[in-house]
Parts: sequence; C-alpha cells; structure tokens
Amino acid sequence: MPRVLAKAGGERTLELLTGLPGADLTTLMLAVMRERAARLSGPELLRRGRTDRFVASSDIPFDRLRAAESAALDALGPEFEKVTLSPLAPLGLHSVLGAVHQNKVVSTIRGSEVAADPTNGLALEAAIRRQDTEEVVRLAASQRVVRAQRVDGPAMFAHFTLLGLVAAGRDTGNLAFERRYSAEVIQAMADAVRAQLDAPLEVRLTVLDPRFSAVADAIREAMPGEVTDDPERETGRGYYTGLCFKLACHLDGERFELGDGGFVPWTQELLGNRKERLFIGGLGIDRLATLGDQRVF
Repeated sequence: MPRVLAKAGGERTLELLTGLPGADLTTLMLAVMRERAARLSGPELLRRGRTDRFVASSDIPFDRLRAAESAALDALGPEFEKVTLSPLAPLGLHSVLGAVHQNKVVSTIRGSEVAADPTNGLALEAAIRRQDTEEVVRLAASQRVVRAQRVDGPAMFAHFTLLGLVAAGRDTGNLAFERRYSAEVIQAMADAVRAQLDAPLEVRLTVLDPRFSAVADAIREAMPGEVTDDPERETGRGYYTGLCFKLACHLDGERFELGDGGFVPWTQELLGNRKERLFIGGLGIDRLATLGDQRVF
C-alpha cells in the first residue's frame, strides 16, 4: 500500500478520494475504468479469461451442479420462502454485519459489492420484511458467490454456489425462538443433503454461551443420533453468537464438511432492536455435486 500511495501522490490522495461524496467518487471511478478498458485488447482479455480465477468457468459440469442445486431446493419445506437475491449487495454488507475484512469481498465502483454469502443478503431481506410483520420470517436462496481471499486449488474456488437459509424473529423469552428455529434450519439443511447423498450425517455443535446449552439440547432432541459436541472449535468465534454448528457427512471412511451456521446479531444491527433474533445456515452446493458415486439424483 505505501508503494502504491507514493506513486499516486501520497496519503493526501487517499484522503481526498475517501472524502468525496459517493456520487462524485462513482463518476471519477467510472471515468478511470472507461479509460482503462479502452486500452485493452482481445488477446489481453483472452489471457485474463485463462488465468484470472475470478472469471474462469467452474470445472463442475453444469448438469451436475444444477441437479444438486435443484435437489437441495426441492427438499426444503414450504415454511422457507425461496427468494432470488441480487448478485450485488450494498457496500459494507459483509464487513459491517459479519466482520469480514473488506479485502475479502469484491467491491464495485458503484457503491456495492459482489455477493460473498447468501445469508448476508437474506438477512437484509429478512430485516426489511420484519419492519412490516411480527411473524417469523424464514427465507432460502441459492446464490453463486465470489470470495477474494487467496486460496489454493483450481479457479473454481474463487466462486461457488451456496444454499443459504435464515430464520428471523423476535425474542419471546426462555430461548423459545432459539430452540425452535435453530433446529428447524439445521434439519432443513440435513434434508437437502439426504435428498442427494446416502451417507451418515453429523452435526457438530459449539456452545459459545452457557445459556445456549438448552438450545443444543433441543437440537439433539430433534436430530437423535446425529449430533455431537465440538467445544474446541476455533473458527467462527466472534462471527457467531450463542451457538454455532457444522454439518458434515461420512463417505468411504472420510468426513466431508458441507455446511455451517449459527446465531448472528445482524437483524439487531439492521433494525436497531436488541430483541431481534437471527439464525443462519449455509450449504455448499459445489461440494454436494462432487461427492462421488453416492449421489442419488
């Protein structure tokens, strides 16, 4: 960053650009992108198409991925309303709500960012709906997302499809919302997996707040024999609150992680109401589509 700033005129340049009104910054950046695009050639675009992991096509056959996506969506019960999310989100949606570093999100020059997780977009949609209803809002969406962090592996890892589920409502006391809807979301995710894989499933629970032991008990009761404790989990602490989980399957002696989720305070932040509750879950459709000969779709 210091090297780039030195070439661009120093810290003052960054301060000036950051301080511009949104519309003015967009106008300036559009001009910059227009000029840069005008200098490109066909061979340069071809090179980008072959080497840029953000724009390269996935290695997963289209029919296989579509079948996995359709099977997962078809397995959801009618209580989850399926919505079509925009591929873009408001600038800062992932970093403000989920504390994800902005460098891990593909930001645009129009004050938006490319979707990196459908649960963020679903949380925003749920908050909008919660302004007009006292009812619990349950939503689902399948979305191709992009993440900018460096990863090892083929180009397809820069973009992939996730099935997101959220349940948003109000605290009614005695952890009633938490006990009911966490189990409901996890069961829905498990049903989406069972529709495609004939394999044992495992839900690993991590209780982040001792009060949520009762929530863990409710999940165990709803899914007997499939729930284990994972108190040593490190990932997700600071992202999730109360309780989080991982969903995995066992195939040919190997364990494959398929999904992740937990409680987050996003609707509290969006609506400015500490009584709001939100439970989210995300399921990797690409992983489901590539899990060997156990597929039944």
